[in-house]
Amino acid sequence: VQLQASGGGLVQAGGSLRLSCAASGTIFSINIMGWYRQAPGKQRELVATITSTGFTNLGPSVKGRFTISRDNAKNAVYLQMNSLQTEDTAVYHCRLLQSDTVAWGQGTQVTVSS
Repeated sequence: VQLQASGGGLVQAGGSLRLSCAASGTIFSINIMGWYRQAPGKQRELVATITSTGFTNLGPSVKGRFTISRDNAKNAVYLQMNSLQTEDTAVYHCRLLQSDTVAWGQGTQVTVSS
C-alpha cells in the first residue's frame, strides 16, 4: 500500500487549508484512514481518523476547526482545516489501518504564520 498526501503549504493564522491523501495498492473495504501530525521536538499526535463506514474521531485540539472526510471509491481521505493557528504548524502524515497492517504517507508540511 502506498499513500500520497498533498495540499500542505504556508497560510496565515485564521486561514484554511485542505489536505488530500490517496491510497493505492491492495485496499480492503474495511479500514480506517486518518491524519497524524508531528511538530518539531514533539511526538506524533492524532489529528483525525475516519472509518470506511464514516465514523470520525478528532483530536481535542482540532475539534470544531477541522473536518475529516473520505471518498471510498477513490480510496482517498481529506482534511479540511479552518481557523488555523500557529500551533497547527507540523508535518501532517496520512495513515491507513487495515487488518493488522499500518501504512504511512510521506507527510506534507503545514506552516501557519502569525
